[in-house]
Amino acid sequence: MDFNAIRNLISRYCTGEENWVDSRTVYIGHREPPPGTEAYIPQRFPDNRIVSSKYTFWNFVPKNLFEQFRRIANFYFLIIFLVQLIIDTPTSPITSGLPLFFVITVTAIKQGYEDWLRHKADNAVNQCPVHIIQHGKVVRKQSHKLRVGDIVLVKEDETFPCDLILLSTSRDDGTCFVTTASLDGESSHKTYYAVQDTKSFNTEQELDTLRATIECEQPQPDLYKFVGRINIYQERDEPIARPLGSENVLLRGATLKNTEYVYAVAIYTGMETKMALNYQSKSQKRSAVEKSMNAFLIVYLCILLSKALINTVLKYVWQANPNRDEPWYNEKTESERQRHVLIRAFTDFLAFMVLFNYIIPVSMYVTVEMQKFLGSYFITWDEEMFDDEIGEGALVNTSDLNEELGQVEYIFTDKTGTLTENNMEFIECCVDGHVYVPHAICNGQILPGALGIDMIDSSPGPDGKEHEELFFRALCLCHTVQVKEEETVDGIKRGIHQGKGTSFYISSSPDEVALVEGMKRLGFTYLRLKDNHMEILNREDEIERFELLEVLNFDSVRRRMSVIVRSGTGELYLFCKGADSSIFPRVISGKVEQVRARVEHNAVEGLRTLCVAYKLLTFEEYQDICQLLETAKLALQERDKKLAEAYDAIERDFILLGATAVEDRLQDKAADTIESLHKAGMKVWVLTGDKMETAAATCYASKLFRRSTQILELTTKRTEEQNLHDVLFDLSRTVLRQHGSLTRDTFSGLSNEFQDYGLIIDGATLTAVMKPDQDGSTGNYKEIFLEICRNCSAVLCCRMAPLQKAQIVKLIKFSKEHPITLAIGDGANDVSMILEAHVGIGIMGKEGRQAARNSDYAIPKFKHLKKMLLVHGHYYYIRIAELVQYFFYKNVCFIFPQFLYQFFCGFSQQPLYDTAYLTLYNISFTSLPILLYSLIEQHINMDILKRDPSLYRDIAKNSLLRWRIFIYWTFLGVFDAVVFFFGAYFLFDNTTFTSNGQMFGNWTFGTLVFTVLVFTVTLKLALDTHYWTWINHFVIWGSLLFYVVFSLLWGGIIWPFLNYQRMYYVFMQMLSSGPAWLCIILLITVSLLPDVVKKVMCRALWPTTTERIQTKRKCLNVEQSTIFMLSQTSSSISF
Repeated sequence: MDFNAIRNLISRYCTGEENWVDSRTVYIGHREPPPGTEAYIPQRFPDNRIVSSKYTFWNFVPKNLFEQFRRIANFYFLIIFLVQLIIDTPTSPITSGLPLFFVITVTAIKQGYEDWLRHKADNAVNQCPVHIIQHGKVVRKQSHKLRVGDIVLVKEDETFPCDLILLSTSRDDGTCFVTTASLDGESSHKTYYAVQDTKSFNTEQELDTLRATIECEQPQPDLYKFVGRINIYQERDEPIARPLGSENVLLRGATLKNTEYVYAVAIYTGMETKMALNYQSKSQKRSAVEKSMNAFLIVYLCILLSKALINTVLKYVWQANPNRDEPWYNEKTESERQRHVLIRAFTDFLAFMVLFNYIIPVSMYVTVEMQKFLGSYFITWDEEMFDDEIGEGALVNTSDLNEELGQVEYIFTDKTGTLTENNMEFIECCVDGHVYVPHAICNGQILPGALGIDMIDSSPGPDGKEHEELFFRALCLCHTVQVKEEETVDGIKRGIHQGKGTSFYISSSPDEVALVEGMKRLGFTYLRLKDNHMEILNREDEIERFELLEVLNFDSVRRRMSVIVRSGTGELYLFCKGADSSIFPRVISGKVEQVRARVEHNAVEGLRTLCVAYKLLTFEEYQDICQLLETAKLALQERDKKLAEAYDAIERDFILLGATAVEDRLQDKAADTIESLHKAGMKVWVLTGDKMETAAATCYASKLFRRSTQILELTTKRTEEQNLHDVLFDLSRTVLRQHGSLTRDTFSGLSNEFQDYGLIIDGATLTAVMKPDQDGSTGNYKEIFLEICRNCSAVLCCRMAPLQKAQIVKLIKFSKEHPITLAIGDGANDVSMILEAHVGIGIMGKEGRQAARNSDYAIPKFKHLKKMLLVHGHYYYIRIAELVQYFFYKNVCFIFPQFLYQFFCGFSQQPLYDTAYLTLYNISFTSLPILLYSLIEQHINMDILKRDPSLYRDIAKNSLLRWRIFIYWTFLGVFDAVVFFFGAYFLFDNTTFTSNGQMFGNWTFGTLVFTVLVFTVTLKLALDTHYWTWINHFVIWGSLLFYVVFSLLWGGIIWPFLNYQRMYYVFMQMLSSGPAWLCIILLITVSLLPDVVKKVMCRALWPTTTERIQTKRKCLNVEQSTIFMLSQTSSSISF
């Protein structure tokens, strides 16, 4: 749903359509335009206050309570609590009110603290000082007082307080350098340009004389799009109109770098800035375990209703006999006799609901939240996931999805910076078929021993020499690289000395730095951009100056960039570099075939390739180009479309010069990680914007594709030869020929039993597959495509736009199997798929931190994904699965005896347990052991989990929370409850006397059942524990000891605040009886026996892979201890 569109419609409706405008006029410095030019119509804009907090002091309590009681479990317990207050119920309101109060209070404190931190951060930002030009002077104000139209002074390393239009800078050429890491994750320096007619206004007094207005679009969240126009008024002349684009806009949150100061005017403030409009609360992701929990809760709610209904009906059947209706100790009052039978029945139904409501475990939510929160620290504390290079370890941005890491079926990964290092190394260049290979240049670092130039093939002739130098000049001029004048690294200053030597380059693209460094090794050094002239040092140590006339910036649609320059001799050149697919169709001459062959050869080797071309322009052609660009840039409507059309018309009829090859090396252990993920049964898809050949080579290197893999292509090239329908059906027949309708979901990609298939699809073909028909449906194409993908061990999607990456993830996520998906990437272009997947993981890479900030988890390197899934994910899942099943089990054990007890007390709603036991059972007596188990249990050693990835399959598809296992735990709870109740009932049928002749009463009976219950459920957990530490022993045996001590104190003292003393001396009296001890021991043994027998039989007859390894490990431990004992014995004998 497009919420921005809805917001716009609401705004239009509320303000009146006639008052709505799609653009705004900003008066620079709040100065009116000269008389007779245009009407001065001041507009109201919001202040510069940023609000990210959710609550205020006044609305915190009602708003927080409303949000908490939207959770069905909390609302249910609130209803139960209110029922206990309103009607006469068998249990105290405290029994359900206290746990509910505890849950609500803990959650409110947590959310209140988080919101207080947001308020604190907001105040720090809003009160930050900013410098504003007023009446020719610099005035200091707090940030929140900034208004649209104010002229702002920003100094180096300061952050821009709002969205600004750049007027002038400290640099003569009117440029400034900015980092936008906090916005789009790109940590590199970007160049922004001042308005040409205002860049000379360098003092406060000069700016005070500026009279100008800015017309621009209303605020919208696209960081890379801005359309506007500035009108500069002079004395008596017409205003000068200049276009404004994204290259003139300094966005809030960005930081000024390598520029002493800038003057700029505020156009968007506060919550209308692009950064604020991009605040989006991530859609709440829910794990498969949480969904299972909710389903189980519904089942137990139905059981609760059934129990209450059965007891209500049986109560009135029991009371149908007049002799049973009103016993002498419970005579009805006159008002009770006169009440309608339906009202009495409904009241009784509610009373039974209250009596049995403990079957719904409210404390389970608290325990699960604590387990997730505390458990997430094990990832951040993991030293093996710490990276020394960046000095950081793994981060957990949300702990709600820990167990989902153990359920992943599909992994969608980016290539550049995720599988590869994003550490570009210039490998070679090809000019007219001649190949030049300098020694390794890596991101501005010349490696030791890199001397001389290696040349392959024959040397070029005189014409070739001219083309060769033109090629080198083209790469030195066609870029957005900046030269940093001085850089301190490890205390050593580096800069430009005598025109060459140690120049330090920075750019928004690592490829460009590698190319410029490569040219330096080949004899052409880019020096600087000064006074709009680019300077190059050639091989003869002569400085060549080229006037930079126009820059046609790179974009992902054109996949190329161009510059127009004028040489020192007055010649006009248009240099262009870009992807081969965008250059070759626009070339009319040059050695195309030789260059194409080299490009294809390098692509197969996994290198990133670019082609370079040029054309000479006449002065008339240049004039036409200027006119075309000026018209497109001044357009306020559809400016992007008009610019694209202008670029398309300009970038034609090139002469091909050559091509470059840059290598992006594979990350350490990336291949081993992908192989392990395949063995674990996960499908790995690579989604990249790179060309097919380069991406395919990376897939082979990373073992995503193996040499035995049969590659299936679903690309534009193939769909041009056949129509899409035929290609899809051909591929479908191919993959299904061997398997029939059987999919490969249950088989490993490494299986020798089946032919491995790998699918390659490009962005254009994917668009055609996803494109709906005229009737609005997508036909069968999507289903056929999914069927092909299911039968492929790996899929490569190349030439993907960021939105297409998210579409692919969404397509698989909502397919009929509903698999758990994981997306991993390192750049801002991966954020959409990271947010779309069930689990999003960001790599702390060189493309900034946008992916890491928007992800659920962040890791330093791709190799850390192996441990995160195979070890941490595995542990998290088995721990929380046991926690959920155990909670339901112990609550069935707890409340089912209460249900049985009603058959022996005339359905009078008499509780079996004391109020203290009802309240503390889930809060104190049985809570800590399962919480600790769910934090530290290790059913298998982590080294084995890493060594044998196939163990991940044992827990796949939510196998430990399936209905079959849930029903087993429920029946086990019912069986144990029956044993507790009837065991105690029959064993004490004729022996309910103590040594002094006193009889056991109903509270003693209930206490006996409760004692057996607490010991049984605690020992059941002890039997399930594989990883014992001192803390396990302390908590498990300590919980049982706490129960005994509490019972002795609770029944051993007459408490003055209680209005009853029914438990006085009950526990001590029960323990003074020998038969009671025998009963407790016997019933605990009988209760635990069936589960132990079942486990032994299953391990012997139908063991899982996990159980085989556990058994093997125990045997190995026994064998090692035996060998040790024998060696000790033999040594003592020899002594």
